[in-house]
Amino acid sequence: MARDYIIHTPDEIARIRVAAAMAGKARDRIAEFVRPGMSTKELDMVAGEVIHSMGGKCAFLGYHGYPGNICISVNDEVVHGIGVPDRFILKGDIVSLDVGVEYEGGIGDTARTVYVGDGPVPSNVQKLLDVTREALEAGMNAALPGNYIRDISAAIEKVAKRNGIGVVRDFVGHGCGTKLHEPPEVPNYVTPRRGPLLQPGMVLAIEPMFNLGTYKVFVRPNRWTVCTCDGEYSAHFEHMVLITNEQPEVLTRA
Repeated sequence: MARDYIIHTPDEIARIRVAAAMAGKARDRIAEFVRPGMSTKELDMVAGEVIHSMGGKCAFLGYHGYPGNICISVNDEVVHGIGVPDRFILKGDIVSLDVGVEYEGGIGDTARTVYVGDGPVPSNVQKLLDVTREALEAGMNAALPGNYIRDISAAIEKVAKRNGIGVVRDFVGHGCGTKLHEPPEVPNYVTPRRGPLLQPGMVLAIEPMFNLGTYKVFVRPNRWTVCTCDGEYSAHFEHMVLITNEQPEVLTRA
């Protein structure tokens, strides 16, 4: 039976650290380019240039046939949005940037959602962004040796429930390190399964995906882009953490 978690070697961790740090820097640099009027394809091309300028490769490009450099998901798009030339970013949109970087055998995977525009953020949108970020921090704080995956899930779900926010169930966090997706899965809600014990050397991508409305989602005919069933906004934040003997090390915090 295959092991449901991976303990990375010190050499692997060193390479993962570098790739994850690059991904964090690339994520924030790409976010600076987001502006009203640009197409999502233009943003995707910018993202590719940013990642390549750092010496990295776009970890998502070609992954199971994925056609983009990064994932760009706008408004009701939850994850896996593809940059296209006829989708323009508008003032008042929220744009989720999911960035993957491969560098010398290590992988970095991280995401953030940004509001587009210089005016005040609508209160419901601000709440969605704040609650999703808060849940990510809560999940990471629970990533302690001796805890289980379900402790991370419970910490994330607690924040959502307290704030009346929908938690996406069809897509979850995951192990990440020398491959983009490694065991174990890291759900953002409590499941009957406890999941593996957290041990030093495990690397997890923790990524709450929260919706203003229902948790239910569907996949568009392009077979990639995931959207909310009710058309409400969705936010996505993601960090990679290394489980240590003490507090988790956040690898993608720029």
